[in-house]
Amino acid sequence: MDEAFLITFAENALMITVILITPFLLVSLVVGSVISLLQAATQVNEVTLTFVPKVIGMILVVVLLGSWLGERLLAYTANVFSSLPNLVR
Repeated sequence: MDEAFLITFAENALMITVILITPFLLVSLVVGSVISLLQAATQVNEVTLTFVPKVIGMILVVVLLGSWLGERLLAYTANVFSSLPNLVR
């Protein structure tokens, strides 16, 4: 086990994290911005108003992209388990 292997291992872990979390962050950002814009336009300052649309957005992300995200996570996990013998050398 050398430094290059560990750096690649850590880089892959960070990349899969970024890939899996990006759709959720983007939906949350867009929904939050739209709701904030509507709140500013109507002067309704209710904190809980953003919660329900964000939850609905997260559910839609899971429904639409869940299988793709699961495949990516499964491929990464299989790669980690197949590289375990290289970790103990």
